[in-house]
Amino acid sequence: MDLNGVSAVISGGASGLGAATARELAADGVKVVVADLNEDKGKALADEIGGVFVKTDVGDEAQVEAAVRAAVDTGAPLRVIVNSAGVGWAARTVARDGTPHPLGDFERVIRINLIGTFNLMRIGAAAIAKTEPADEDGQRGVVINTASVAALEGQTGQIAYSASKGGIVGMTLPAARDLSAIGVRVNTICPGIIDTPIYGEGEAAEAFKAKLYAPVPFPKRMGKASEFAHLVKSLIENDYMNGETIRFDGGIRFQPK
Repeated sequence: MDLNGVSAVISGGASGLGAATARELAADGVKVVVADLNEDKGKALADEIGGVFVKTDVGDEAQVEAAVRAAVDTGAPLRVIVNSAGVGWAARTVARDGTPHPLGDFERVIRINLIGTFNLMRIGAAAIAKTEPADEDGQRGVVINTASVAALEGQTGQIAYSASKGGIVGMTLPAARDLSAIGVRVNTICPGIIDTPIYGEGEAAEAFKAKLYAPVPFPKRMGKASEFAHLVKSLIENDYMNGETIRFDGGIRFQPK
């Protein structure tokens, strides 16, 4: 699918993987709606790339509708939804002191990562369905969801995170089958260990990151946000990619701890 002259909504678009994707797509002529809770970073990025910022809690129906409406209002046909908003959380099902995992924390992670992804996917796809087909195949748009290799090989303490990301993987094929009827493709990326600002800077941060990527077979480093963004673009542009879950991890396989 040709990216030039279309619009996109990117959740979690103010930083990390979302910001890299926003820059990648904007460079190809996409009018990007940066949907994020961080107003300072979101507005700065939108100004940088000539996009639009909409403060968005992905679990809130009205706020997601506003972000999608902002894309439609640009006048460029909405063709792309990228779900990259998410939170991490670590807690055992039963802690070492015998305390059960807090239910509220589990619900929060599921709400943001899984329900939030579905919320933007469903509302975004409904708006895409109202556009004219972009090609002779009847294609109208693409949804890219972000899961994690933790969805496939969750480690100790990742019960909430893995459940949320595993739910995204589980949605991929049925969503693709549902949305193919209206010309919308759906694919999911499962990143491994990606170098983003959450790890901080300095000698201690670099030492910590080195431990994280030690099990990566090749290349022996963390993934780059720009590489993730390139994969998003490739999946959008390759019209035969549909209903797929793609590992993006340098070949790592997570151990229990």
